[in-house]
Order: sequence, then structure tokens, then C-alpha cells
Amino acid sequence: MSVPLSRSLAWRGRSIAWDRLGQGPALVLLHGTPWSSALWRPIAEALSSRFTVYLWDMPGYGESSKAAEHEVDLGTQGELFAHLLREWELDRPHVVAHDVGGAVALRARLLHGARYASLCLVDVVAISPWGSPFFTLVAQHADVFAQLPPAVHRGAVEAYVGGAAHRPIDAAALAMLVTPWTGTEGQAAFYRQIAQADERFTDEVEPAYGSIDEPVHVVWGAQDAWIPVDRAHRLHAAIPHSTLAILPDAGHLVQLDAPEALTAELTRWTEQHRTDRRSRHRGETRT
Repeated sequence: MSVPLSRSLAWRGRSIAWDRLGQGPALVLLHGTPWSSALWRPIAEALSSRFTVYLWDMPGYGESSKAAEHEVDLGTQGELFAHLLREWELDRPHVVAHDVGGAVALRARLLHGARYASLCLVDVVAISPWGSPFFTLVAQHADVFAQLPPAVHRGAVEAYVGGAAHRPIDAAALAMLVTPWTGTEGQAAFYRQIAQADERFTDEVEPAYGSIDEPVHVVWGAQDAWIPVDRAHRLHAAIPHSTLAILPDAGHLVQLDAPEALTAELTRWTEQHRTDRRSRHRGETRT
């Protein structure tokens, strides 16, 4: 069972759940969709022996508010993330982002003045095209999907989530991922966030990726069926000084498919840039 987030703050009528672990240089973790910070919790705890780790749930996800009238698109999330860094008084934290969390971190950096000590992008939404036929179908019929019988909805979410992993997801992890999307509020929120997904939010910033001058590391599961590994190579090429690591036998849910390998890679990367800023422009590919 996941550990609840212990803190909250208000932003434009929304309640943002967050937490802080450990002591040391600041490191912020961003989740993707349809996940929450709970997916990062075990890795956050491992990193907290060397860093002050910040976890947070985007509005519309996890323990944060899910009011129907609040936008949850990537533009809103990017603006909020830049605000959170100011609220937490973090000037240049280390940032690790997964899935749409990558688009959020990139938009905060390129459009809203955020700066990072380093940026690690893990199987991220950043390069078009992204989404899926399921995304398109839901976007066209979100109100209909929101009215599915609860058992049918849960089964659909479980099947959808299961497709993100390269290995079978155990029952406890599946419940952790799916439960926030159950109940009347959760079900409506699930389809709302899909309906508001739009490639324009990455198209707006993609041409500027090459201007990012912080150290950037791209990490990808070799078996990612949601965002194929060719996107990793395209993103690596779009940020000339970035480095790249491909993790074998891991899908999009790399936190569950290869937790030890991902933790080791993040530890190596963050420790390198915690103590050695000179390596920021070394371009290398690791597999």
C-alpha cells in the first residue's frame, strides 16, 4: 500500500498534495499519466539518503483535487510546476520526470522561467506523435466513457495500465495505480485528463529543446510499447549535449519493470551532477 502524501498547498482553487523526504540537495520527481507520485515512492525513498526529494501529485491525479471545472492539460501543469518551485524556494533543483511529467518539466523550463541543476527524462512525452487510438477515442467521447458501469471502467483501466508494463504487474501495484481512478470522481477524472491531452503542448516547445543548457539525461525502457524507443533517440538528438541510457527488458512502466536498474541509473546520474558540473556537455549513449 502506498504511503499518503503528508502536505498540501492551494493553487487557483486546486489542492496540490505533496511531500518531502530526506536531506541534501533538492531533487523533484514528476509523475506521468495515468499515474501519481506513488509510482515514484520507493525510488524517492532510496534517493532520500542523499537528496531532499520532493514528490507531488498533479491536479487531477492521485491525492490532489479532481474538480471537474479545473483544467488538467499540460499547459496548466507546466505553469503550476514553475509555481511550485518558487513556492518551495528551489532555485535549481535536480529534476527527474516520467511520461507527461517530461512535457511538464520542459514547458516549465522553456516557457515559465524554471531552471534546473540537472534534468533526467524517463520515457517521456516530448516528441510528436504521441497518444494512442484509445486517447483519440476517449477525447471524442469522454462523457460517454465517464458513465461506464464502475466494474467495466475498472476493468478497462486495469487493461490499459497493464499494457504499459513489459512484465506482469502484481496485484498490489495494480491496485495502487488503478484505485485513484475509481469512484464517481476518479472515473470522471480519468477520462477528463485523457480528453485534455493535446500534442500542441509539446509542439510549442519541441523546437526549443536544443536551447536547454543544463545537463540532460534521457532514460528509456527498451520495450516501451507506449512511447517507442525511437523517441528516446530523437529526443537525445534534439538536445545535443544530452546523454542516453536504454534499460533492457523494461517497458514504459520502468519503475515497476526494472526498479533496481532505474534506481541505479538515477543514483549514478544525480550523484555525478551533485558533485561534478564539468560533465554537463559530454554526449554519450549507454545501453
